[in-house]
Amino acid sequence: MRLSRSLTRSPSPALQRGMSLLEIIIVLVLIGLVLTLVGNRVLGGADRGRANLAKSQLQTLAGKIENYQLDTGALPSRLDDLVTQPGNVAGWLGPYAKPAELKDPWGSDIEYRAPGQNQAFDLISLGADKQAGGDSYAADIRYE
Repeated sequence: MRLSRSLTRSPSPALQRGMSLLEIIIVLVLIGLVLTLVGNRVLGGADRGRANLAKSQLQTLAGKIENYQLDTGALPSRLDDLVTQPGNVAGWLGPYAKPAELKDPWGSDIEYRAPGQNQAFDLISLGADKQAGGDSYAADIRYE
């Protein structure tokens, strides 16, 4: 059985049919919708990730403050006391923290208050908006 095909003949018009302009526009719109949905998921995940990181960072920093207190017998007067030894404190075995650990995931300084409202000290990250208050990912994150 031999296929008879000519090298000079072009395929029939039915085989040459391509996509119409309308079909191309529909495909582009669908691709745009998919990319928009994926983009919102990815960007929303970044904010959620930073908020969770801030919560765990405050927990870790609280542990370092408690270690400082165990060694010196007192709470630090400021967070920088975890990094460099204050001149009037005996028993300091630090450094307890690195300077980068005193900033939240948005690059703002973590607020430290001793005494705290309902506990020995408070640690507060101001959130994505870097201002007191806010809601959602811009809300303040507190150590509790």
